[in-house]
Amino acid sequence: MNTDGPEGHPEQAKVESWQPDEAEGSTAPVATGPVDEDAIIAAIATVHDPEIPVNIYELGLIYAIDLYDDGRVKIEMTLTAPNCPSAQELPLQVKEAVEKVPGVVAATVDVVWDPPWDMSRMSDEARLALNMF
Repeated sequence: MNTDGPEGHPEQAKVESWQPDEAEGSTAPVATGPVDEDAIIAAIATVHDPEIPVNIYELGLIYAIDLYDDGRVKIEMTLTAPNCPSAQELPLQVKEAVEKVPGVVAATVDVVWDPPWDMSRMSDEARLALNMF
């Protein structure tokens, strides 16, 4: 068996290195510094309580948004009531929406009950949409 290449040198198998972050068209998130807070708010505003025709940001359910330099986002939110039927799905929807924002590598959503939510936390837009003026 002849293993010589075209110039009489032994052929060596070409080894290519591949890393997931280097893959063409990779969808792996890459941290580029702090994520834009407006983009996070816009993503959260896509989440609606199924029983109320207003997004959860305008309802005042988001208490805190912490942005980290490495692309992590931590959100504290509440619900309109402890027995809210959407208690399991809304935090997950927020997490999924925020993780789609460019630059976000991970999102954590914590549900808090202090201070309790009340209608005074709603934006003027939410009050107008719900005829609560």
